[in-house]
Amino acid sequence: MAYKIAVGTSDGVNVDLKFGEVTSFTIYEVDGLEYKKIEDRTTQASEKEQVEGNAANCNAEGCKSDGCSGNGHRCGGGAAVEERVTLIDDCRCVVCKKVGFQAQKQFERKTISVFDIECSVAEALEKISAYFNKIDNNVSLRRKV
Repeated sequence: MAYKIAVGTSDGVNVDLKFGEVTSFTIYEVDGLEYKKIEDRTTQASEKEQVEGNAANCNAEGCKSDGCSGNGHRCGGGAAVEERVTLIDDCRCVVCKKVGFQAQKQFERKTISVFDIECSVAEALEKISAYFNKIDNNVSLRRKV
């Protein structure tokens, strides 16, 4: 059974972006233990920022952060979180350096798994595909002693 994984990466090599920093998710299709990149999905907020020249909206008046993370009140607020979640709601999981509480709750409602990790994309995909492969095939996750 094939499924999709959304990855927050700036260079296609490392999982190095927080959920709120992602302007384009890299989508991989996983079938068993095999995976392949199928597309990039750009957020509407980032398209709007490119048109308006408003880079990430950070440090703008009213923004209390020097980064795009937090409780949904920074750099676009709850609407931006909801838009990003909706953009990848056909994926089985999302992989980012950090995913905030607001986004985690929205993913939980849609039964999308969230992985906060900082490693290479290849390592993340290998470990996550092995994890889901065990779950899908009813194999115990416990280590044999």
